[in-house]
Amino acid sequence: MEEISKQDNKVLQKIQSKFVKAINDYLLIDNDDHILIGLSGGKDSLALVELLGERMKIIVPRFKLTAVHISVENITYQSDLNYLKSHCEHFGIPFVHYTTSFDGDSDTTKSTCFLCSWHRRKALFKIAEELDCKKIALGHHLDDIAETLLMNLVFQGSFGSMPPKLKMNKFNMTIIRPLALISEKEMKEMERIRDYKKQIKNCPYEKDSSRGNAKNLVAELEKLNPNVRQSLWAAMENVKTEYLPTRKVHRTQ
Repeated sequence: MEEISKQDNKVLQKIQSKFVKAINDYLLIDNDDHILIGLSGGKDSLALVELLGERMKIIVPRFKLTAVHISVENITYQSDLNYLKSHCEHFGIPFVHYTTSFDGDSDTTKSTCFLCSWHRRKALFKIAEELDCKKIALGHHLDDIAETLLMNLVFQGSFGSMPPKLKMNKFNMTIIRPLALISEKEMKEMERIRDYKKQIKNCPYEKDSSRGNAKNLVAELEKLNPNVRQSLWAAMENVKTEYLPTRKVHRTQ
């Protein structure tokens, strides 16, 4: 990689520090783990490959990685597979490409975005199982988690988001999110510094997603509090149930 400025090096060190903090604070990696990285080709998953690839060189804990890119036949998404493979191999990570598809008319109660995401996730589970990976690393960052929290509050009436570590009930699998403490702004800075190649993304359904609205809401809240993302994170770790409604079970006579 090309030599970078002192200022850019400070940015990368800050990102690295938050990355390591997430791993240590939430016990994301154990000795002898085989972790599958979900590599979409976007800046976040490219950074995840780099950060985990560099971390893999550390003696303790010892773990290995495999990166997988899922293509969906009936969704227009053009990825440079040679670039993705080369990026992974630069950090000593094997690269797997898998193609799947889904019928958008099979479940009209679910959005196309949901169905596409679910089938990608199913493919990840399938490959992880075949490779005997017990953990899947995803590139969700702090903004993604804050937006999901707001979406669940507004649309689902539930207080929950995407935790740094989630043990799946239906699968012998754990989802980890090592970028959980890093903001999208910082991820964009890493993309600029490393000059990651942008993939061509022409999803015809992306505009239908409500995540864009949640992103705008976070931006508006940021005008009130520049640290709103950190505050939303702190709120999830500081739930005071005694100050929340608790429905009592009615006794029958």
